[in-house]
Amino acid sequence: MKANRRILKACFTGLFLAFVLVVARAGVRSAGIERFHAGGEMEDAITRKEISTFTVIGIEARTDNRREARGDGVIPGQWQKFFSEDIPGKIPSKTRPAFYAIYARYSSDYHGEYTYVVGAPVKDGTIPPEGMVAIRVAAGHYAVFTTEKGPLAKVVPAAWQKIYKLEDQRKLRRTYQTDFEVYDERARDPQNAQVDIFVGVR
Repeated sequence: MKANRRILKACFTGLFLAFVLVVARAGVRSAGIERFHAGGEMEDAITRKEISTFTVIGIEARTDNRREARGDGVIPGQWQKFFSEDIPGKIPSKTRPAFYAIYARYSSDYHGEYTYVVGAPVKDGTIPPEGMVAIRVAAGHYAVFTTEKGPLAKVVPAAWQKIYKLEDQRKLRRTYQTDFEVYDERARDPQNAQVDIFVGVR
């Protein structure tokens, strides 16, 4: 288990280093839901899913994409801390064996500041341990993007690049309340992983 966490820690660090390079250029899986596959062609309509509010406990940091792109960002360090300090093992009352990355409290759009939380979903009302926070993911409509299968450091940044492009083309109207990524059993092999990205939309 510890060896696996070391592998995941290194992988996630590389993942978000790659993610900020993409920026510089610019939670739940249900049967029967069609998804926009971020590595392929866009479907006639971006699929939406209605999400009920839920709670994630984890560690937070305030950042923005420009800071991350400069190389002094906080996201890689958050993932490193998450695994090196065994944060997953300290989160109480988890509801599923998955890691979540939450984007919340946006100051504007993807050019502005936001709060970044890496953690796990928990039962409502769970008190976060010292040094952690509880954050509520907003209820509402979410566009669901499923990455291609492949190295995390490649497929997740590629998916976000598609999302930014759709937004710039005005094909995606984001709410900028909360967005989240789900790292479940499909992400166990960091070299052949698949991730769902939920983007809040109007």
